[in-house]
Amino acid sequence: MHDMEALADLRRSVLDYCVLILLREQERYGYELVSLLTQHGMVTSEGTIYPLLARLRRQGLIDSTWRESVAGPPRRYHRLTDDGIAAAIRFLADWRTFRAALDAFIDTPGSPS
Repeated sequence: MHDMEALADLRRSVLDYCVLILLREQERYGYELVSLLTQHGMVTSEGTIYPLLARLRRQGLIDSTWRESVAGPPRRYHRLTDDGIAAAIRFLADWRTFRAALDAFIDTPGSPS
């Protein structure tokens, strides 16, 4: 597998959770999420984020409301539901466990580095 493909696969596999984590901080609209994800190296596009947000809504992890904007058309703001908060907390715990195990594996003599 090409290195860039592997990195893209890793990003795709955690993107839903990155959105949930960003929404833990505050309500956000789609373009704002795209901008923040891009700033943090989780390269994405509006074409990726809006279907992802629709899926999270269907799964009951986020709620959305439309609001007027002072600069342009109305924006759809997204916030976590109680199930979304729980999913983000579970992911963070699982990720920390996974990351610690992977770091230990990588740091073990004889393992690939």
